[in-house]
Amino acid sequence: MTQATTPSADLNDFALVTGVLDELSTGERASARDLAHELASACRAGDDRLPSVLERVRTLSDDQILHLTRYLTVRFHLLNKAEQLNIARVNRRREREAESRGAKPESIREAVQKLRAGGVGLEDALTLLRSVDIQPTFTAHPTEARRQTVLNKQSDVAEAVDELHSQRATPLERNEARAKLRRAIELMQLTDDVRSLRLRVLDEVRNGLHYLSTSVWETVPRLGLDTLDALREAYPEAASTLALADMPSGVRYRTWIGGDRDGNPNVTHRESERALRMLRESAIGLLDLDLERLRDELSLSDRIAPAPRALLDAIRAAGAIDLEGSGDAEHAEHEPFRLRVMQMRARLKSDPSYSSRDILEDLETLRSALESMGCTESARSGPLGETILRVRTFGLHLASVDIRQHSKVHERCADALLRAGGVEEAYTALDEDARCAVLRKELLSSRPLVRDWDGFDDQVREALDVLRIVREAKRREPDCVRAYVVSMTHEVSDVLEVLLMMKEAGLYRVVAGGSIESDMDVVPLLETVEDLKHGERVLRSLFSDDAYRKVLAHRGAEERCAFFQELMLGYSDSNKDGGFLMANVALQEAQRSLAAVCDEAGVTFRFFHGRGGTVGRGGGRANRAILSSPANSRNGRIRFTEQGEVISFRYALPAIARRHLEQIVNAVVLGKHSAASEPDDVSDRDIALARSIAEKGMSSYRALIDDEAFWSWFTYVSPVTHIGGLPIASRPIIRSGSKFEFENLRAIPWVFSWVQMRAIVPGWYGVGAALNALDDTELKHCKEAYGRWPFFTSLLDRAQREMARSRLPIARLYAMEHPDGAAFFDPICEDYERARTALLSIAGRSELLDNEPVIKSAIEKRNPWTDVLNLLQIELMRRAREGRSEELSGHMFAVINGIAAAMQSTG
Repeated sequence: MTQATTPSADLNDFALVTGVLDELSTGERASARDLAHELASACRAGDDRLPSVLERVRTLSDDQILHLTRYLTVRFHLLNKAEQLNIARVNRRREREAESRGAKPESIREAVQKLRAGGVGLEDALTLLRSVDIQPTFTAHPTEARRQTVLNKQSDVAEAVDELHSQRATPLERNEARAKLRRAIELMQLTDDVRSLRLRVLDEVRNGLHYLSTSVWETVPRLGLDTLDALREAYPEAASTLALADMPSGVRYRTWIGGDRDGNPNVTHRESERALRMLRESAIGLLDLDLERLRDELSLSDRIAPAPRALLDAIRAAGAIDLEGSGDAEHAEHEPFRLRVMQMRARLKSDPSYSSRDILEDLETLRSALESMGCTESARSGPLGETILRVRTFGLHLASVDIRQHSKVHERCADALLRAGGVEEAYTALDEDARCAVLRKELLSSRPLVRDWDGFDDQVREALDVLRIVREAKRREPDCVRAYVVSMTHEVSDVLEVLLMMKEAGLYRVVAGGSIESDMDVVPLLETVEDLKHGERVLRSLFSDDAYRKVLAHRGAEERCAFFQELMLGYSDSNKDGGFLMANVALQEAQRSLAAVCDEAGVTFRFFHGRGGTVGRGGGRANRAILSSPANSRNGRIRFTEQGEVISFRYALPAIARRHLEQIVNAVVLGKHSAASEPDDVSDRDIALARSIAEKGMSSYRALIDDEAFWSWFTYVSPVTHIGGLPIASRPIIRSGSKFEFENLRAIPWVFSWVQMRAIVPGWYGVGAALNALDDTELKHCKEAYGRWPFFTSLLDRAQREMARSRLPIARLYAMEHPDGAAFFDPICEDYERARTALLSIAGRSELLDNEPVIKSAIEKRNPWTDVLNLLQIELMRRAREGRSEELSGHMFAVINGIAAAMQSTG
């Protein structure tokens, strides 16, 4: 199951698509179909049957296993799409019902109604809504196992099923929809689920562009309309004064795709340059289509009513623009609005200096002209308002690219620059205080250290070249790159080193009077448990630094505040480092303490949450995470990563994208409002309890993974080594140049492997040991906190859900493939049972997920079919260990993809 709360699949839809699948399965595929049903039925009969089913699987040929895997994978692809369609359908039904029952829960309408009910006036409500700054950030992390062509086939299935549901469809249209459905499923059966080649960086850029240019582009104006409708309903006395073009969507997109080079040698400055160009070209193409629609809309004739002077002046001023290819100017001789839009389209295509700010100014001229001619509806809603919203949101860059690199690379760059500039011969040998002293002195000086970078080694030259690319791109569109993320930030020098590099590239300048201009935010990324604990100290030191304080002031001017700092919190490495409980508690404490440091220093902040798709990497419902964060951290500004299969789930259908985003807007608006109006009732005793539980959980987790025999057992029984060869992304599963060992394994394949084995250890392990160690008084406190403290409730509920998704009888079969299997599986099983007993007692329930029966039912229905895939994988790994690994790699990749489809999550 996905991490989002999703309804079970619409049974009619699922029966429809699987019925077509079974009907179209012929020959070998029919044999695979029948065998899949037989094995799933045996798995459904009881966990005690699993070993015998595994023995049956061991009699199958390699080809039988492959055909079986393909049938089950397609079946899950169809189930997943049926679920998505049902979610969209349920949301539409709830929206219709909301007309009579009140606002739909977790909607923008609900948020605005609550503001009005709380006595917030229109102006204050608008101020609050305009302060909302939500920035989803697409990443290319290797967590999407499906090929784009498979995603496209799923979209074809969705379109066909939607057409069959249409009340307006004619019999002929229904027949065509059924034929379209059959074609899509027929082709899906024969479409390879595994890529033949590893994705290249530009392939990842194209994948991200697909969602940005379709559902995201479509959804942003819809959010503006939702806000407009909500305000008009809540404040009817001012309804006539509100316009779509003035509505804040509150959402702007970022991307790491093409900019994240931490551990990925394939992301070079040339790839970043191409990514920026592709984003710009896509934005220009989309905006041109909007302007074409606007041209068709604005048919006003000056033979009926004279055009306003400002519009005519704008047309005359742009008279030299070549209109060839932008429409027939002669036909628009008496249609000044159309003529002006045609000029805008021509300039958009031919003038690189035509910025998004220029376009906004031209659109506002059109709007004012319409208002002056009495066309208030056209000026305040419709295509013009949508286009203005889009330009404000997407500019000519579509999504701002982040640059990310590891702090060790910056250290090498600073060392090379300071040595070449004759400032310091042995920078890396200096202690932290000495490093900062050297860096501060250079950051307050206007002189460059070097004339060119030719004498540096490849790594240093590459790190500086990307900043040169950024500088050139920002001259065309300032918002195309806005942040530089520093992975593994441990000390103040890790941040100052990046500023030194920016200074050499012309992105940081000391100007007259000693003030500083910095063209990008430098974003410290606190990833490990220790870094989260030390973040407060690092931040205090940064804020007390004279040079850095000037940087904060300049960035504050960009963000409309006095001083500004963005901070990224890493969920993946903190979980891999400290386990589920410690990672979550450390992140909660870090948000509270870092927000307090910022407030004391008068610095406005934005937290950037590096959340993965799974609970083990910070996944789950983003809106609940927002509302359960510390009150002092809920300031209306937030960023969060959207990764891999999470992107395709949330953005494949515009209706789901809209629901996802409206839930986040709702949470950010109400979270900020409640933080300002209600005190945080979390006590020191609550915090101490959570910390104590986390420490016990981490101790248990570290005891498991620090066992000297653990790594050899894990690599033997899990598919982690096979995942490393799966061509699902351009980034390696271990950090560049590192050995294949636990410390160097990235968090994604770590979680991915546990999900594949159905143990999902990163999502709950340690909870049993931690809660079992509580005395009666502490247990009573837990029960009370669970009902009162949103963070604590969310923490334990997420553990419950991951435990419910786990299948320990299946995980046992993986574990026992190794002679030492019991030594590692028994502690896992024991912790599970302890956690289950304690969690049910605290929550007052009899079974896991009793409070979420739809999800519980969906998991139970999926389990037997997923079990079959797991048994196939266990057998394939056994055959691979016998020396047939290379021969069976395609089979193994197929079954990994199949389990990923079944679980709807990877890492």
